[in-house]
This record gives sequence, C-alpha cells and structure tokens, in this order.
Amino acid sequence: MSYTIGFQAKDQTAVLATEAATANQAVAIVAALRQSADEIKFIRSPQEGDMGIEMLLLLAKEEAEEMPQRV
Repeated sequence: MSYTIGFQAKDQTAVLATEAATANQAVAIVAALRQSADEIKFIRSPQEGDMGIEMLLLLAKEEAEEMPQRV
C-alpha cells in the first residue's frame, strides 16, 4: 500500500509531499520530518484515505506482523 505524506518545511508557505511504498517507510519519513521541525500536514493512502499518525503506526504494526519472519 502506498502512502503520501504532506508536510510544510519550517519558514515555508508551500506544502510539499513525499511518497512511501510501505507503512514502515512512511513512519520513518514522519519521524525524520518531526526531527527537522517540519509540520506534518497530511498522511493519506489510496486505500485508507486521510489518516493520523496513530493510524499509520497501527498499519505499520499490522504490516510488520504480516511480513514473513526471517530465520
């Protein structure tokens, strides 16, 4: 499932967006954006629509549980 994260960089007026192929990648992007003081404007996916960070974390957890375990 793909995700689009919209954010606004510090001291900018434009809202930028970046794509992530998985929920885990989206969580990593959100974490990096939060550390750089960028404001998250939206998170959305074609399947789920708009969502908050908590929903993204839940989807990432479910995604991790579905991944085959490596030995």
